[in-house]
Amino acid sequence: MSSTTYILAIDQGTTMTTALLLAMSHGPSIQIVAKSSVGFPQYYPQSDWVEHDLTEVWNSVAIACQQTLQAAKEKQGDFPIASIGITNQRETLCIYDRTSLRPLRRSIVWQCKRSHAICEQLKQEGHGETVRQKTGLLCDPYFTASKLRWAQEDAPEIRTQLEKGTAIVGTVDTFLLSKLTGGAVHATEPSNASRTLWMNIHTGKWDEELLQIFSVPNCKILPEIRPSAGIFGYTSHVGFLPDGIPISGILGDQQAALAGQACFATGQAKCTYGTGAFLLRNTGHTPIESQHGLLTTVAWQTPGAPLTYALEGASFIAGAAVQFIRDGMGWIDIAQETETAASQASAAPDIYFVPALSGLGAPWWVPNAKGALLGLTRSTSRNQLIRATLEGICFQICDLIAAMEQDVGQKMQALCVDGGATENAHLLQIQANFAGIPVERPQNLDTTALGAALFAALGLGIFASLEEMRTIRALDRTFYPQQDEPFLQLRGQQLGGWKRAVQASIRFTQD
Repeated sequence: MSSTTYILAIDQGTTMTTALLLAMSHGPSIQIVAKSSVGFPQYYPQSDWVEHDLTEVWNSVAIACQQTLQAAKEKQGDFPIASIGITNQRETLCIYDRTSLRPLRRSIVWQCKRSHAICEQLKQEGHGETVRQKTGLLCDPYFTASKLRWAQEDAPEIRTQLEKGTAIVGTVDTFLLSKLTGGAVHATEPSNASRTLWMNIHTGKWDEELLQIFSVPNCKILPEIRPSAGIFGYTSHVGFLPDGIPISGILGDQQAALAGQACFATGQAKCTYGTGAFLLRNTGHTPIESQHGLLTTVAWQTPGAPLTYALEGASFIAGAAVQFIRDGMGWIDIAQETETAASQASAAPDIYFVPALSGLGAPWWVPNAKGALLGLTRSTSRNQLIRATLEGICFQICDLIAAMEQDVGQKMQALCVDGGATENAHLLQIQANFAGIPVERPQNLDTTALGAALFAALGLGIFASLEEMRTIRALDRTFYPQQDEPFLQLRGQQLGGWKRAVQASIRFTQD
């Protein structure tokens, strides 16, 4: 690596867009020069429906980049941007005009459950097993394909445009790439494509049978699938960026976090605590079919190499549970209050909060499940409820870890963690205690953006291989689990109570 290379990382998330300018230099080492985050509205037309206005999403990208670059310039003067890396919320459906790039409807967000009936119908028709075998995923409204089928049934005029090819579809990375290149490039990469239910993860290509199952009217409306690192295109007529900057790395947000944690070796795992919580374990070039409710997905593909796979478990609500008790319940004024409040109370095995506010993800997969508070008495305190909220987040991760250990037949040795919620040290200590393994927090919590930047550097040729990027990761703190016998007995009671609480939530939905 020569002198200092500046890479702009665009992290387009579910509630905000973050832009970071990162400086890479000999060592290798990486530093954040400047950073800006810009939120945008969420739309809930009906219960369990979630939408974004793509124009507002794009505006958040523009403002975040402008603010970041202005702050960097004020800090150190002019600098050349060598490359752009993109990481993004996955599964969210974007439909827009091929020529003008004008969105033809609001995007349907990954959290949205509106296509639940479509998924149930397809499973009843016997397509569920085909979908699972070819995609490693489930026929579930979480993923992109059923959202597009719903959109066509809801708006015949959109279907007509898709049939003609004047409208195109993709995930958020596809839309951003189209906008950044002035419409010159309609592409994606395997980590995002593998989350649509249109891509066969064994071939790395769009699958004709899957396209038929989900009523994709024209295969030419889908983006080209390219390796995750490499030159996708160049900025053109963006306005807030000079022309000619290469976009050379793209990863879905959870795979980007796996890369940002330098989990390049088979067996390494990370968990990101964002709106939801997502646990990924690198399984190398072999896809492992889960028998315990997890997903088999693509981690990434480097140029000239086969696909790298991962096992993934997702809980739909993590940081969003803290937002819920702040904004919806009024138990706290700011998220940081949870650390002190939780340290002053106990919850499980007496009180449980099942944060199924958007259904239950892996390993349960009950999309219409509802959240539940159990064990309340007249003496229940606010601090207990706050602690139960943090514990509910951690219990979900324990379920994912247990399922993953069963699938691979090997105990997890440590858990790399990141995301905004990991600033809460008490949350991470609870997680280590419940999971019974060390929890490692890195110095840089912006691992999704870091992963995008690393792949952009790889795609530009700054790094020759993943191996060269391993030393980028630096630890801030390791949280070790409590191991004394009284606590281990209590832990068993706590985990047992959690399973009963989840079953109670499920029964409430089904009865």
